[in-house]
Amino acid sequence: MRSENFVAFFTVSGFFIGLIFSIIKFNDTFEIFFYTVAVTLFFHLFIHFVITLIIKSDKDFGLIFDKDFYEDSANEQIAILQTKEEQITKILKSINDK
Repeated sequence: MRSENFVAFFTVSGFFIGLIFSIIKFNDTFEIFFYTVAVTLFFHLFIHFVITLIIKSDKDFGLIFDKDFYEDSANEQIAILQTKEEQITKILKSINDK
């Protein structure tokens, strides 16, 4: 997923969280507007900060996400779960037949 999608999602989420918080907490129109914008800005800046730490922007800086390793690991875990599910199904079927 592209980083722009994360930024958009968290900015919109921050807007609605800020709006709900402001409506519940404040009665003045200016305070509702100010705190909604402040919370939205906080979420926007926070997700940019997180993205700069996670996504590799330079070869010497940042974390490398090994997609192939995690996909292989997930596929192995799915295969193990399918095997266990088949075993449980056989056991339940044998119990129901008795």
